[in-house]
Amino acid sequence: MPGEQTISFKDMCARFDVTPRTLRYYEYIELLSPRKEGRARFYGPREIARMTLILRGRRFGFSLEEIRQWLLIYEQKGSREQYQVWLDLADRQLTVLDNQIADLNAARADLQALRETAAQELSKMG
Repeated sequence: MPGEQTISFKDMCARFDVTPRTLRYYEYIELLSPRKEGRARFYGPREIARMTLILRGRRFGFSLEEIRQWLLIYEQKGSREQYQVWLDLADRQLTVLDNQIADLNAARADLQALRETAAQELSKMG
């Protein structure tokens, strides 16, 4: 599009702190579709926004396939459907994260108790 601001492949990697391999892989699995000029790739506002969503989704624990499917919904069915699917995904992932937090808290409590037992044993040894 005329006047559209784009950034280079190298700048995209730097901006999002990802490796070239990661960026090429996201393109390969059709998460990103940069404009190509020969071997050069240029990323516009759409791709930058998608990359932000991809990385945020990964941080929340979503698979790349879940993210890809969610992004496709906007193109195929629009915002309303995308928001509904997002709510369902978010509810499911919140449950997963809550379970992980509970597991980590239990592991931490076990480790703390074991550490205290070891410290007591060590203090008995003089």
